[in-house]
Amino acid sequence: MHPATVSAVAVGALILGLSLLGARHPTIHPAEQRVFRAVNGLPDWLYWPLWLPMQLGNLVVGTAAGLVLALAWGDARLAVGVVAAAALKLLAERLIRRWMAAYLSVRQRPGTSEPGARLRGDDVPSTGMSFPSGHIVLVAAITAVIVDDLALAWLGLPALLVLAVMVGRVYVGAHNPLDVTAGLGAGLLAGGLVGLALNLV
Repeated sequence: MHPATVSAVAVGALILGLSLLGARHPTIHPAEQRVFRAVNGLPDWLYWPLWLPMQLGNLVVGTAAGLVLALAWGDARLAVGVVAAAALKLLAERLIRRWMAAYLSVRQRPGTSEPGARLRGDDVPSTGMSFPSGHIVLVAAITAVIVDDLALAWLGLPALLVLAVMVGRVYVGAHNPLDVTAGLGAGLLAGGLVGLALNLV
């Protein structure tokens, strides 16, 4: 069993728990607002370098990318894991939003919850629930599934991609910081559990 898979479960549960606690406030906390403004205010030229990795958070694109890797490596078990991670992404979002039901009116898109937010891109919504970030849940979950098949030297690449998507979603004004950290925690937890299950069969 790859130690990274076990770590994904433990670290994911911790990050998710802290994010849930941090988001249980009647307003967006001033510290979170400051982080949002710092990232959202980064230079405009970063849009396209961040746009490409952000596409991996799309359910179809991210799942397809994982399946392409599984096909390239000839690993049917990995393909099953990728599909399971994508399914758990949908379940995780629903469960978290149920747990956070009393705060969803606060955890709105930055276009509603952050004064002066810059929304970059035609597909960035200005209203609606944003906790957790589904893009991050998916990317982190699939990353946690594939780590078993990666050599140690390559583990940094998917980690950088996940970080780019996290920064990108705040940068374009799609999410507040705790939205993306909650997505990271949920994704690592879900993907890590899938990885553990795959190791048992």
